[in-house]
Amino acid sequence: MQIFRHHYELPPAARGSVVAIGNFDGVHRGHRIVLDEARAIAGPLGARLAVMSFEPHPRSFFRPDDPPFRLSPFRIRARLLDELGVDLHFVLPFDEAFSKQPAEDFITEVLVKGLGVQHVVVGYDFCFGRKRAGNADMLLAFGRQHDFGVTAVAKATAPSGLIFSSSTIRDHLRAGRPRDAAALLGRDWEIEGRVEAGDRRGRTLGYPTANIELGEYLRPAFGVYAVRAAIDTGHGPLAWHDGVANIGIRPMYESPRPLLEVFLFDFSGDLYGKYLRVALVEYLRGEARFDTVEALIAQMDRDCSDARAALERHPVQTTGTDL
Repeated sequence: MQIFRHHYELPPAARGSVVAIGNFDGVHRGHRIVLDEARAIAGPLGARLAVMSFEPHPRSFFRPDDPPFRLSPFRIRARLLDELGVDLHFVLPFDEAFSKQPAEDFITEVLVKGLGVQHVVVGYDFCFGRKRAGNADMLLAFGRQHDFGVTAVAKATAPSGLIFSSSTIRDHLRAGRPRDAAALLGRDWEIEGRVEAGDRRGRTLGYPTANIELGEYLRPAFGVYAVRAAIDTGHGPLAWHDGVANIGIRPMYESPRPLLEVFLFDFSGDLYGKYLRVALVEYLRGEARFDTVEALIAQMDRDCSDARAALERHPVQTTGTDL
């Protein structure tokens, strides 16, 4: 997948695509319906499949003081789109000037002159341009003028009746419901990052952990999770390892910032500096403070047993398949 951070002076091979536009945070099952529609249109046209998204996320621009909320920061979103067969990813900078661009100018300058689109695919509620004045109806009208097609994908829902929605997925994760989030994502939700050196306290307890900063990621419910983790070297298949993890501030030790701490079962090796993907499979319990170290260790023993049982109930899930 080629990534472009601008829309002007594109090479000929990057023009004339069928482009799906949106934030695609989480690249959930609803997003995949939009991508599938764009792919189905691109085939007969002999066009490349493209996605247009925005960085930073518009919500971060308009509400910079909000707590972290991203389901898939840029690097992760790009990998997910690549795995789904997207050819081109246009990542436009969302800044003051872009936020004030009239919707009509976005169509003519970005889509027509810049990308030379053959077809645009958006969700049913897509809005764009200054004061969100643009919508699918405006795209349709301009498409007739400038000879490009437009498809607005209808609202899609899960079998449970819930709408595929990044906001709903965030709600599930904040409430400690990773299985419900996974049902809408089509896969287990993951946190990825570089393993940092910690205080090594886990080693003294018999549970050495790999520590990862949460960064831009949404803060899910603090507590203990059954997880699967894999070292991502950027090439070759991943080997997933069962484990247990804590997300939070460790009440006994009062960490200054929340961390993801992962203990892998039956694993030996140095993880410091490695890039780790951690899939949250099942929420086991909330964070707790213990009176003694011995009580903490006893609870960690129970957590490991509970995590193993939970992981037996839930098989490994890959990106491209639905739960």
